[in-house]
Amino acid sequence: MKVRRSQPARFGLFILAAIWLFVLVPMSAKAAPYAAYVIDARTGEVLHARNAETRLHPASLTKMMTLYIAFQAIERGEISLDTKVKISQNAAAEPPSKLGLKTGQTIALRYLIRAAAVKSANDAATAIGEAISGSEAKFARRMNRTAKQLGMTRTTFKNAHGLTESGHQSTARDMTVMGRHLLYDYPQYYNLFSRITADAGVRKVSHTNRRFLNSYKGADGIKTGYTRAAGFNLTASAERGNERVIVTVFGGKSTTSRNAKVAELMDLGFRRSPSSAPLRKPQAPAYVAEAKPEAAPGAKGKTIRLIRAVKTSHRPKLRPTTEESPVLVASADDGISDVLSSAIAEAVAQAVETPEAPVEVAVASAASIVSQPSQVVLAAAKASVRPTLRPKGLVLIGEQPKSNKAAAPQEVITRVSTSGGRQWGVNVGRYGSRYAAEKVLIKTALAEMATLDGSLRKVIRKPQGFDANFLGMTRETADLACRRLKARNVSCFMIGPG
Repeated sequence: MKVRRSQPARFGLFILAAIWLFVLVPMSAKAAPYAAYVIDARTGEVLHARNAETRLHPASLTKMMTLYIAFQAIERGEISLDTKVKISQNAAAEPPSKLGLKTGQTIALRYLIRAAAVKSANDAATAIGEAISGSEAKFARRMNRTAKQLGMTRTTFKNAHGLTESGHQSTARDMTVMGRHLLYDYPQYYNLFSRITADAGVRKVSHTNRRFLNSYKGADGIKTGYTRAAGFNLTASAERGNERVIVTVFGGKSTTSRNAKVAELMDLGFRRSPSSAPLRKPQAPAYVAEAKPEAAPGAKGKTIRLIRAVKTSHRPKLRPTTEESPVLVASADDGISDVLSSAIAEAVAQAVETPEAPVEVAVASAASIVSQPSQVVLAAAKASVRPTLRPKGLVLIGEQPKSNKAAAPQEVITRVSTSGGRQWGVNVGRYGSRYAAEKVLIKTALAEMATLDGSLRKVIRKPQGFDANFLGMTRETADLACRRLKARNVSCFMIGPG
């Protein structure tokens, strides 16, 4: 016999279900702690703080550090935006949000950076870390070294994407510091964080923070983050007139409530920050390499035996005297021909606009060397095997007979020296690799033969890159060369003695 429940009974069950769904379940779920930090970006002055030093889950705010190291690696010449990155199984298996990369697929680094910055793609972030450091674990160690250099004192990274992992934590203060360094250390890449959409190679992606960027006046970045453990996080920056404020919020309950809270803190920051303040950019950290692990206590090290006594003395082989002696010729794979070819092409284009005889001569001779380098070197080597006899009428200076007549002054030709005022030079830029600096030096020498002839081309490596310099010039020559190069729209400044 079928029992039918009365209308009041069914209504009571409905009430109980509603209480369980809307009251008991939210109460049983542990809400993510709330934290906030607001600074004046120009000076770093703290305008508001709440639980700012509490270690919490940063979620995808982690990708700010991943991208910062990517920009650092590009600047140092470790990798380039056009480097093809092969996607590992580990990167392809990352959970959403993701770009959808496949194992074994290759994609340019620039697209991975866009996907990580705009879509917050976890697979792209992992691929970036593996491409730079070889593995995600090594990349995490580099993230922690960099965080220490930036002054992020309460941050520990375990991965490149920010998904919840034991010990992977940061603070609202540290993430605000991270955002400020991104803004001032790599301003050329900062526009990535304000793009509503971007081409990520395999598809077009939309910004995870587009609602806030579209709704708050002056907002231009930076990064969102969400996991169940973290809640809704956001580090945001906005500029109005001469003022710029950076805000970080941890533990928002939803995208809408988080954005409202960030907007409220932004307004507070603009009210409290002065209309004019000196710009004190943060100090960009120097790159710190990973320390080699020390040997375990009691472990035996490798023994190196030094043999100091000379027991045998081998007779050197005689130098060949025939014309068929082997000649060392530069390999075509050393890249010199490619550098000269590209430099000659640019020099010819400049010569068409401002034709000068020295440039044409230099281009013509260099072109002949590029076309047949081995034949030129071989011919020169063969011609120099047997020296020509000295003319019979030629008398050495030390053997001239004494004469009552005053001897005619002898003309002496010396090599270019850095003494006697030739202690000046010019710099034509700083580049990411030695190859790029040498290429610019060759191109510039061909284009400005009149003033740079006889100077020394030298590439000097510095922490920020490779300086392309012409040295061994007088002050007047260096000044003239710089003025002529600037007239050709070439960046140039003089280098003084010392």
